[in-house]
Amino acid sequence: MLPGLGLALAAFALASLTNAALPWAPTLTVCVVLGVVFTSLPWPPAVRAILQPGLATAARRLLRIGIVLLGLKLSLVDIAGLGWLVLGMIVLIVIATFLFTLGVGKLLRLPGDQPLLIAAGFSICGASAIGAMSGVTRSKQEEQATPIALVTLCGTLAIALLPALQPLLGLDAEQFGMWTGASVHDVGQVVATAQIAGASALAIAIVVKLTRVAMLAPMVAITGLIVKRDGEGKRPPLVPLFLVGFIAAVLVRTFVPVPDALLQAADTAQLVLLGMALFGLGAAIRVGKLIRTGARPLAVAAISWVAIAAMSLGAVAVATAAGVPALR
Repeated sequence: MLPGLGLALAAFALASLTNAALPWAPTLTVCVVLGVVFTSLPWPPAVRAILQPGLATAARRLLRIGIVLLGLKLSLVDIAGLGWLVLGMIVLIVIATFLFTLGVGKLLRLPGDQPLLIAAGFSICGASAIGAMSGVTRSKQEEQATPIALVTLCGTLAIALLPALQPLLGLDAEQFGMWTGASVHDVGQVVATAQIAGASALAIAIVVKLTRVAMLAPMVAITGLIVKRDGEGKRPPLVPLFLVGFIAAVLVRTFVPVPDALLQAADTAQLVLLGMALFGLGAAIRVGKLIRTGARPLAVAAISWVAIAAMSLGAVAVATAAGVPALR
């Protein structure tokens, strides 16, 4: 496994350097793009065979460890600080977007688990949610390829589009931060988008986004109740072990006085592991095959993206009219 893992680590290092030079390019998004570029090159079959075991390990095991560490970013105290109105609206947006995207995907007859995985990615937390949801659907890397490509594309476009729309919509920094946190997919994409409007926008965007991340556990658990049986008539686990670890990490972050140095180390480890995992997942994306899937997956992604942006903008308007302290 070492050659593939070494390549994934090198790709993460390159993505980090890219992010340092171009702050608008989130490290994790660049990792996916590098994976796509890598697999598009004409490598000899022997090279691919040597690298495949490590890339497969990164895409599955490292992803799950990274999701566990992601829980240490979440404090229930910070989330509660948003107030019940904002919390309720975020939960409703996640559920509504998930069900809406799932319905559109099925209506347009996307194959296999694509509707479910796209719904998870767009409504909760991007590629990390797709990886977590595949833990109960048991989707193969190839089945995750299209949803990850779509959520990466739309999240990257949001980095350029949302700041351009801010003055047209008359949003101040705090309102823009809430809109970004409620509508953009990956955490890195949220940071890249919100920081353009300043520190106050970034602060509320991160809390709102991490509140959406907190929905990962219940959404995956509910899916585990209704997911189809596999060929042997067995159900996948209701709550995968890595998701139990995620919940435990959230509780530790909330109730245990964890030293800042340890939190920083965990944050760095989480970024490295997810970066390596997303490179591995990106390496499973075949551009030619993605193009041949036609316009239906792209249509589902575009419709879902517009829907969550509109619902989130409505939530900002309601919160502002209600005088939510964070938006004053």
